[in-house]
Amino acid sequence: MRHLIHRLGRFVSLSDEETKRLSDAAVQTVRLGPEKDVVRVGDRPDACHVLLDGFACRYKLVADGKCQIIAFSVTGDLLDLDGFIPGPMSYGVRTLAPCTFAVIPHSALLAITAAHPRLARALWRDTVLDAGIFAEWVANVGRRSAYQRIAHLLCEVSTRLSQAGLAREAGFDWPVTQSKLGDATGLSDVHVNRVLGELRRDGLIRLHGRSVLVDDWDGLRAAGGFDAGYLCPDPDHLADGPDQDVGSSGEPDHAS
Repeated sequence: MRHLIHRLGRFVSLSDEETKRLSDAAVQTVRLGPEKDVVRVGDRPDACHVLLDGFACRYKLVADGKCQIIAFSVTGDLLDLDGFIPGPMSYGVRTLAPCTFAVIPHSALLAITAAHPRLARALWRDTVLDAGIFAEWVANVGRRSAYQRIAHLLCEVSTRLSQAGLAREAGFDWPVTQSKLGDATGLSDVHVNRVLGELRRDGLIRLHGRSVLVDDWDGLRAAGGFDAGYLCPDPDHLADGPDQDVGSSGEPDHAS
């Protein structure tokens, strides 16, 4: 749970008691393989899931059965906090790699937020961060070129993994197929492959197995028009996180 505590600690300074209450609220852990649904559209969950390890996504299914990925989820994310509000889930959550989740019952979360208003405020601000990511994804699919879309998305994933202390100096693990990348950007597999080739030829990235190596961070950021501000609602707290080279903008300091 330390990644979730670090994430929420970016919004408010949590006391030892608050972090212990949150950690103790996780009544069990669940392990799922890739391509497994954690929550489906229309479900009414009675617990929230925290991603402890792995890579997942939130998605919508359209009328013809096609999948639109609406956000990638990294370690430390609350995957379905929306379910804490009564009503059916409007999106699903699916694993993209083997994942481990902590399960926090809604009843426990309600008791914690009632007793600790700062935790409630941190969770509220976490939903604001999610809303910012969703808004950026709408702009990405609706107004950016294919080249810009993929460059921007790679910058976002790299930055979020760096904030969680999970990115390497020169890149990050990327257990996402080109097909899934197409589902996230509204592009065909062929188009995704072509754009990744262009990014490689331009000297911005290299793909090595299940990893993305970033050779030119400034170039990749310029290619996607990426500004990390939407990922850093309160950058003053970043200095309190784990030892990781993340600048005041929240962006990773990649090797040149």
